[in-house]
Amino acid sequence: MLYSEGKPGRVFVIRLEDGDLLPDCLEEFAVEQKIKVGLIHLVGGLKEGRLVVGPESSDLDQINPLYKETDDRPKETLSLGIIIPDQNGIPRAHLHGALGRENETLVGCLRPGIKTWLMGEVIIQEITGTASERILDQKSQLSFLKP
Repeated sequence: MLYSEGKPGRVFVIRLEDGDLLPDCLEEFAVEQKIKVGLIHLVGGLKEGRLVVGPESSDLDQINPLYKETDDRPKETLSLGIIIPDQNGIPRAHLHGALGRENETLVGCLRPGIKTWLMGEVIIQEITGTASERILDQKSQLSFLKP
C-alpha cells in the first residue's frame, strides 16, 4: 500500500445542467478553481455515453477494457470519484458510478463524454497538502495513482 496525507480544503457545491459532459466539465472546473486533488460526489441523471464495465479477462499481461454504451434514455446515477493531476499537472477525474432505469442497473467507470440528463448535483471536497499524481504504468498502459 502506498499513501500520502492531506488536509481538507475548499468545498464546492455544483449543479450540472442538461447536456453537460462528464467528466469533462468537472476537469475544466478543477483547472479554473486550481483544484489539484479532490473527492467527487455526484447524484442526478445521466444519458448517452460509455462506461468501462470490467476487463475482458483477468490476464494482467494484456488488459483490454470492456465498454458498454448507454442510450439516450435518462438514468438515475450515484457516482463517486477523485480528481488527481496527470503527469503534466492537468487535473483528471476518475469517476465510477451506478446508472439505473426501471429494473436495469449498469455499474462502471464513466468515460469522457457521458451526458448529464436534466441536472446533476456535485460536491467536490478539495484535498490540500499532498503531491499525488497519476503516472502511466508501462506494463498495463493504465494511469496509476502515485500518492
